[in-house]
Amino acid sequence: MTEESTIDVKINFNHLITEEKNKHSVYCTKCPSKILPSTMGKYLSIEFNLPHMSQKKNCEAVECELLTDYWMVPDMYMFDNIGFSKTVESGIKYLICADCEIGPIGWYDDNTKQSYVALSRVKHAEDS
Repeated sequence: MTEESTIDVKINFNHLITEEKNKHSVYCTKCPSKILPSTMGKYLSIEFNLPHMSQKKNCEAVECELLTDYWMVPDMYMFDNIGFSKTVESGIKYLICADCEIGPIGWYDDNTKQSYVALSRVKHAEDS
């Protein structure tokens, strides 16, 4: 069994939110993939320990970040590009970029069928 270590991250994302939704389209930070069109995600402040996108080698503990700012996407078919991990714990799957497989950028709850994309794990840009 491995221990988890947590880092608390607080960032102001008000400039990305309009009428409780994502003002701009959401993109992968590593490749040019568009993950979510604008206004498809509802802003939620919810605490979730999300593993770091890169882990230290030869370390038994999974390093996590306690993130609180997410786009909640009620239907997986609202995404333009998203990938899912295998179930990691009771009904939870991690979200990754479908093209370059970087992640996790959020999580999917198999019980509610809702997805949560961490605002700090993606880029936001207006469509051209």
